[in-house]
Amino acid sequence: MQLFRTKSVEQTIAETGEEGRKLKRNLTWWDLSIMGVAVAVGAGIFSVGAQAAAFHAGPAVIISFLIAGIVCGAAVMCYAEFASMIPVAGSAYTFTYTTVGEIMAWIIGWDLILEMLMAGSVISKYWGVYLNDFMRLMGWNANTNLTFGSFHIDIAPIIIVAFFTTLLVFGTKIGARVDGAMTVLKIAIVFFVVIVGFFYVKASNFTPFIPPSQPASTVEGSSAVTGVMTQPLWQFATGMTPSVYGVPGILSGAALVFFAFIGFDVVATASEETKNPHKNVPLGIGVGMLLIIVMYMLVAVVTTGMVSYADLAKQDSPSLATAFELVGADWAAKIISFGIVLGLATVVMVLLLGLTRIVFAMSRDGLLPRGLSKTGKHGTPAALQIVVGAVVALVAAFFDIGVLSDMVNIGTLSAFTLVAISIPIMRKKRPDLPRAFKMPGSPWIPILIAVANFWLMLNLSVLTWIRFVVWLVVGFAIYFGYGYWHARLGKGDLTETLSAETDKAVNG
Repeated sequence: MQLFRTKSVEQTIAETGEEGRKLKRNLTWWDLSIMGVAVAVGAGIFSVGAQAAAFHAGPAVIISFLIAGIVCGAAVMCYAEFASMIPVAGSAYTFTYTTVGEIMAWIIGWDLILEMLMAGSVISKYWGVYLNDFMRLMGWNANTNLTFGSFHIDIAPIIIVAFFTTLLVFGTKIGARVDGAMTVLKIAIVFFVVIVGFFYVKASNFTPFIPPSQPASTVEGSSAVTGVMTQPLWQFATGMTPSVYGVPGILSGAALVFFAFIGFDVVATASEETKNPHKNVPLGIGVGMLLIIVMYMLVAVVTTGMVSYADLAKQDSPSLATAFELVGADWAAKIISFGIVLGLATVVMVLLLGLTRIVFAMSRDGLLPRGLSKTGKHGTPAALQIVVGAVVALVAAFFDIGVLSDMVNIGTLSAFTLVAISIPIMRKKRPDLPRAFKMPGSPWIPILIAVANFWLMLNLSVLTWIRFVVWLVVGFAIYFGYGYWHARLGKGDLTETLSAETDKAVNG
C-alpha cells in the first residue's frame, strides 16, 4: 500500500481549476486579518487568561501568553510560506499532502474536522448562553430556551448558525464583510475594557510574579487539575505529583492559553478564495497574528493587576468580568457580556467556513465522497455548507456538551507540528518553486517550532490524549475502508486533471 504517496504542487493547483469545483477569489489581506482576529478573539479573551492565572501560572500568565504567542506566531510563518506557494483550500491538510504524504494528510484533515466541528458546536451553544445572560443583565424579559413537556431545546445556536450559513452560501465575501464589521466593534470593546481596567491595577497584585510551585490539591478551586486524567501528560508519564504555579505552571498555562491563538489554520483554508494570494495570505496572517498577541497580552496584564491570582483561584469560573466585580465595577459586566456575544458570533462564522473548506478539499481529492465538493453559481460549496451548518446547529442545540478547549488545542498543535516539519522537506523536494514569503532559518527554526508545539501537546491532559487516540482510530477505519481506495491520486485522476489544465493554458 502506498500510504505516503504525495501530490505534486502542480497537481494540487490544477485541481483548483476543475469545472464545478472551483472557488471564487474575492478576499483581500484585510479580510484574512479580520477573519483571524474574529476566530481567535471570542469569549476566550475574557476568560482563558483569568483561568490560567488562577490555576496555573499566577501573574506569570503574561509569560504563558508570550510563549504561546511566539510558538503560534512562528508556526504561522510556516503556514504563510506554504499558503503563498500553494494557495489552495485545505490548509495543513493540503500542505501535508504535498510533502509528508497521504496518510499523514488524512490524519491532519480528520483531526481538523474534529477540532472545527466541536469548536463550532460548543461556541454556537455558548453563544446562546451568553446571549441569554446579556438579556438578563439588561433587564429584558426574553429567553431563547424552549420547553415542550420534558423536551428542551435552545434555538439560539440554530439561529446564529443558520444566519452565517446563509451568508456563506451566497458568497465568502459577503460573510467576511458582516463578520468584519462585528469584529471591529468587538476589538473596540476589548480595548475599552482594558483601558478602564488599567485604572484599577495595583502593583502589589503582581507579587510574586512567579508564585512558587505547589501541589494542585493545596490550591482552592484547582480540583480540575488534580486527577490523573486531567493532569498534563508529561507529569503523568514522569510520575510527578500534579502541581500548579512555578515554571511547570507557566508551561501548562501556555498550553491552555494556546486555545486563544487558534484560527490561523482556518484562515489558511481560505487561501483559494484570496485575490493575489502569494502576497495577501502572508500579509493577512501576519497582521492578524500581531493584533491578537497585543490584545491578549494587555488583557492578561489587566486581569492579574486588578486582583490577586489567589482571589481569582477562589472563584468557580474566574474571568475578566470576575476581576471587575471583585473591585466593585459591576457595570463592566454588561459591556463584557455584550463583547462576548459579539465575539462568539464572529467565531461561529469562521469555524463554519473552515470546517466546510477542510471537508471540501478532502472530498475533491476523493478521500471523502466527491459529491461533497460541488460548487454552485456563487462559487461556494453551497450544499456542503448547508450540511455542515445543520450538523453544527443540531449538535449544539440538542446535546449537553462542555467546552472541549483541550481537544481543540491538540488538533491545532498537531497540525502546526506537521506543517513546521514540512517546510524543510518541501525546500529540499522543490527548491525551484517561487515563494513570495520564506520562513527564515530553515531547517533548524522549523524543527524547533515543531518541537515547541509537540512540547505544548505534552502539557495537555491525559484524558485529552486518550480522546485524541480514539478519534484517530475511527479516522483510520474510514481511511482504510474508503479513502485509500477512492483517492484520485491513487486512481491516476489527478494526472489527467493536470494534463487537461495544461492543455487549457496552452490553447488559451
